[in-house]
Amino acid sequence: MSETHIKELLEKRDGFLLSFEFFPPKDHRGFSALEKTVSQLRVLEPDFVTVTYGAGGGTRARTLALAELLREIGFRPVMPHLTCISTGADVLNRIVDDIASRGFRNIMALRGDPPAEGEPHPEGLPHAIDLVRLIRSRHPDICIGVAGYPETHPEAPDPDTDVHYLKEKLEAGADFVITQLFFDNRFYFDFVERCRRHGISQPIIPGLLPAVSLPQVDRIMQLCHATLPEELRSALEMVRDDPLQSEQIGLEWTRNQIAGLFDGGAPGVHLYILNRARTALAPLLRDFLESRRRG
Repeated sequence: MSETHIKELLEKRDGFLLSFEFFPPKDHRGFSALEKTVSQLRVLEPDFVTVTYGAGGGTRARTLALAELLREIGFRPVMPHLTCISTGADVLNRIVDDIASRGFRNIMALRGDPPAEGEPHPEGLPHAIDLVRLIRSRHPDICIGVAGYPETHPEAPDPDTDVHYLKEKLEAGADFVITQLFFDNRFYFDFVERCRRHGISQPIIPGLLPAVSLPQVDRIMQLCHATLPEELRSALEMVRDDPLQSEQIGLEWTRNQIAGLFDGGAPGVHLYILNRARTALAPLLRDFLESRRRG
């Protein structure tokens, strides 16, 4: 059974799309635990799900194993991520062919982070646009997603230059954008406006992380350079030692973000749930999604 292109879901969408991002567990025990988690998430009927790809391709086999597990459980379409900076072009060709041969019709094309130590692969592709071109040349039928940065990529000199590079990825053959996480919707709407001003017409899906723990959010923000609003930081700081209260505050903030994105015309929301069913299934979030997704 061939999978639907995500670009078709975006073109024909009836309401507010919902998607989740998962990451591959480290071992068999982790896969067993995650299988129970993702089975619970079926009740929210996400329109698609994605699976991350480890730095340097370290999770290559597990990424595809999890993608196939998700498909077996009933999630469709499933979009594997693929990074290119630490993998030679010949190997990337084989990986893309393997993904296509397994029936996946969507790939999230990313540069990936440079290795913490040493140099990138000497034959690796230096930019995500190179991976977009490789995928498009080998499999014109693959739907390609790329990343966007509402608060600007940390390596970009300024927001307009960052959007210029994003436009080049889309012109090279990418079909839609999923954003890096943000906690203030103004960053998303300003980013979309800037993209449209530069001639980008493709859909831009906002990515959100429920901020259910201040230490967790601080760790993630060191990697993605997002801004945590002082109001949210103060609220989480006050209940730092109470996990349930922290989760409630984070979910309420996410719910309000989703409501604002829905009202502002965003095509949907992509949730970075960190493999946690409890976060995604909290009644506060579930009730909103069930009442508004098909609004």
